[in-house]
Amino acid sequence: MDTLGIDIGGTKIAVARVSGEGQVLTSVSAPTPAGDPAALLEVVSDLVANLTAADVAPTVGVACAAFMNETRDRVYLAPNIAWKDYPLRAELESVLERPVVIENDANAAGVAEFEHGAGRGSRSMMMLTIGTGVGGAVISEGTLLTGGFGVGAELGHVIVEPDGRLCGCGSRGCLEQYASGTALVREAAQLLGRSVERDELRELLAAGDPQAREALEFVARHIGRALVTLVAVLDPDVIVLGGGVSDAGAALTTPVHEEFARHYGPYSQRPVPRIVIASMGNTAGVVGAAALARSTLGEAG
Repeated sequence: MDTLGIDIGGTKIAVARVSGEGQVLTSVSAPTPAGDPAALLEVVSDLVANLTAADVAPTVGVACAAFMNETRDRVYLAPNIAWKDYPLRAELESVLERPVVIENDANAAGVAEFEHGAGRGSRSMMMLTIGTGVGGAVISEGTLLTGGFGVGAELGHVIVEPDGRLCGCGSRGCLEQYASGTALVREAAQLLGRSVERDELRELLAAGDPQAREALEFVARHIGRALVTLVAVLDPDVIVLGGGVSDAGAALTTPVHEEFARHYGPYSQRPVPRIVIASMGNTAGVVGAAALARSTLGEAG
């Protein structure tokens, strides 16, 4: 049976009908009314109504960019949506009149890659989502790690430079400040001696511009170092790199591998996880949300 997956982002809400194989069969979307929770619920309800059918599973999966509690029924806060200690699951279930499963968007993307994408076939997978910030997801022996308070796998806030750049989380030296898309643009601007937009930087990287490549290698080196620490704790057999920065492909993974190897210790004597680029793209949120809803159905059965 197909399942509905919903991805609530700061700028767009997407709803998709997803097959059991992780294929998006059809989808609809609308802008996010970020400042009005009631209006957001109405938009979600309207989008779901467009895809609801008798042969769609009753449980709906929802991915959202938010910090949520361990029981996944309340949102502590969201960076770009007016939710604070908000009973999201109950509100969604009320307007949709369906059971709802909610999860952090990075975790949902990780589930999509683990079940249907670049991590398929692995036992334990770690994913870094390198976009405006750096998100993370960890799946160990098939189980999604959420932590004691529900906010586990915030890999972007591992400290890589003690007393380094101030992060939006309040700490200094977080990986996010050195390996995100924002950090890449900032580093490129310093090397180029002028401001640069992301689209232009993408073009410069594609053209092999030396300053743009140097900025990307700066980001890659910090990722490689952080992975050494994370691997020591989590021991994944595959590491998936997703998000907009991962579009650089081998230009990113090659220096990540090199830096990882340089700091990994007796590299030739220890198992080495594969480091690969995510394959699900922009569909990861809805596909992962649908997969989580489907797994809940299986548990109920």
